[in-house]
Amino acid sequence: MDVAAVNPLARAFHTGLFADGDNQRNLARFTFLGPASRRFYPDWDLFADMAVAILRTEAGRDPYDKDLHDLIGELSTRSEDFRTRWGAHDVRRHGTGTKRFRHPAVGDLTLADESPDPAAEPGLHMTICTAEPGSPSEEGLRLLASPAATEDAGPADRHPTA
Repeated sequence: MDVAAVNPLARAFHTGLFADGDNQRNLARFTFLGPASRRFYPDWDLFADMAVAILRTEAGRDPYDKDLHDLIGELSTRSEDFRTRWGAHDVRRHGTGTKRFRHPAVGDLTLADESPDPAAEPGLHMTICTAEPGSPSEEGLRLLASPAATEDAGPADRHPTA
């Protein structure tokens, strides 16, 4: 659940992920250890369950991945919420859905998401989020995409994926 690349809009959208240096651009760390995650995810339990299920799936796919074992150990040590969920042994494959977010600058957003896996890069996952045309969520994304909201995105973050 490491964030490998983002475009300026994704960086503005995930402001809490990038503001908290302790999470090291990792969505699982942000979910369980980031102080802003419970505000950013109105349905926090859903995101927490998904994060654990994704990590469990990856652990089954590559049981010798030291970085993944280290992450699971860190989260198990630092988060009771993670420990409880990890013990449930839930495994799921995330595909598509609708998720709610509460962004500190633009408020509530409801986004459809899809997570196709690039066939050329096993182990990489991409998430594409869209708002319904004409919706308040679309307007919120437009505001986040404005130059003022994205001016702090560095050159390394200017990639076509979010």
